[in-house]
Amino acid sequence: MAVTTDPGSTDTVLTDTTRRTAARVAAVGYIALFVLGIFANFIVKQGLIDPTDPTATVAAIRDQEPLFRIGMAAFVAIFLIDVAVAWGLYVLFAPAGRARSLLVAWFRLAYTVFLGVGAVFLYIGQEIATSPVALGADVALLMFAAFDFAWLVGLIAFGVHLILLGRLVIVSRIAPRLVGTLLLVAGSAYALDTLAHIMLVDYAAVADLLLALVATTAIVAELVFTVWLVRAGRRSSAVTRDDLAPVAP
Repeated sequence: MAVTTDPGSTDTVLTDTTRRTAARVAAVGYIALFVLGIFANFIVKQGLIDPTDPTATVAAIRDQEPLFRIGMAAFVAIFLIDVAVAWGLYVLFAPAGRARSLLVAWFRLAYTVFLGVGAVFLYIGQEIATSPVALGADVALLMFAAFDFAWLVGLIAFGVHLILLGRLVIVSRIAPRLVGTLLLVAGSAYALDTLAHIMLVDYAAVADLLLALVATTAIVAELVFTVWLVRAGRRSSAVTRDDLAPVAP
């Protein structure tokens, strides 16, 4: 996305307006993702699904089926919102190099696709758990485990997305270097945790440490980034007014 040097140019006004809109879309999307993610994952999924007890899981889902369905809807909403966030980040950082910004967006979309696939497994598990036909609680739990693994594979792509986004921030100087550094650290933590989850036979031995690392770095990095996005989306934002020299892709 080229930014012209003529401040009175119509192209410049449209470009600045589009980039402010993109920043707002990304900021609102991040806020919605925080809220929906906490509800869908920690309240619904972890609150109702016990990976060690198929019978208790099925009983909990049958007792609170409306809540579980709302949780599934929240995951679908996250899937859709992430597409909009990927677009917003691409448009906002395009002046730093379209190819680099597109690569960042593609990795986020890859994560989003795997979450969407995971939501299908979640739905199948719910249908099995609430079906009058006895297919077995173990089969339902297997579907929920498939959701976890699909999401896990997606999180590897998400970690790479954050690493590339952090690098783009640092190189472009569109956002403060601190923001880019925090995103790099958070992305590395995501990648480390998901790879350990797949590769280690006894992941449980290091689960608490890695989850604490991911939670701490991700919350700090994405919260700081969200605050910056909110500021970038303001009408008077210097981020979208500046004539940025494109970085070679």
